[in-house]
Amino acid sequence: MKKTTSIKENKDFRRLYYKGKNVANELLAVYSRRTGVSGCRLGITVSAKVGKATVRNRVRRLIRESYRLMEDRVVSGCDIVVVARGRAASSDFRSVSSALERALSKSGLLK
Repeated sequence: MKKTTSIKENKDFRRLYYKGKNVANELLAVYSRRTGVSGCRLGITVSAKVGKATVRNRVRRLIRESYRLMEDRVVSGCDIVVVARGRAASSDFRSVSSALERALSKSGLLK
């Protein structure tokens, strides 16, 4: 990801959960907030309820790759947290990518 950095700190995740705008669909929940700073920050959360470690890592990779392919269309200056739901474990790349695109466009983050 060229211009996107990762969200690592728990306080940043919590700030988005409580003060951010959320949009959810059958595979993903997206929390977002405009920051006004150049560049975006992305955090990905996959709960242990989704599956074992290999399944969670696969879902995380699918989400990261989907975001990477649409990164140029994402509005600059925002924080985004993507939370995977249980059905994402059995989904393929195309459905995860379209779910992420729908959630980001619904929250007004795509150009």
